[in-house]
Amino acid sequence: MIRAYVALGANLGAAAATVSAAAAALAEIPETRLLAVSSLYQTAPVGLKNQPDFINAVAAVDTGLPPGQFLEALFALEARFGRSRSVPNAPRTLDLDLLLHGETRLDDAQLTLPHPRMHERAFVLAPLAEIAPDAFVPGRGGVQDLLNACRDQRVYRLAS
Repeated sequence: MIRAYVALGANLGAAAATVSAAAAALAEIPETRLLAVSSLYQTAPVGLKNQPDFINAVAAVDTGLPPGQFLEALFALEARFGRSRSVPNAPRTLDLDLLLHGETRLDDAQLTLPHPRMHERAFVLAPLAEIAPDAFVPGRGGVQDLLNACRDQRVYRLAS
């Protein structure tokens, strides 16, 4: 089993309920065990600004699936929750990003690991630091140091 981390986000519909339900549904992926889910965080959109705020979280799983297969399972889960892919950074019912898959470093047309922008995004780093404060992003550094470098980004932890 490999420890993997998945970022969850949504800003359409009942976003908080969707993120929570999708986190629980990660346990339904074959050869995968859900270990932890962060609190929910509210964050401003990145890229396309004229849209609702996002609700974000990060989940830790152990999986026996290789990265490509695990990513396919995440896409299937997004589709189950009504995700359609229109333009980049558009509003969405659910977004699942594979952040880390063990120490895997990969860069191909389908998948880049570690996630190529995770080290720049407080909305990923804050929930990741909550559930895995000692996590290390290969080629980038420790999650706490990366989060400190994003201090100017506003991320609000929601009450549970």
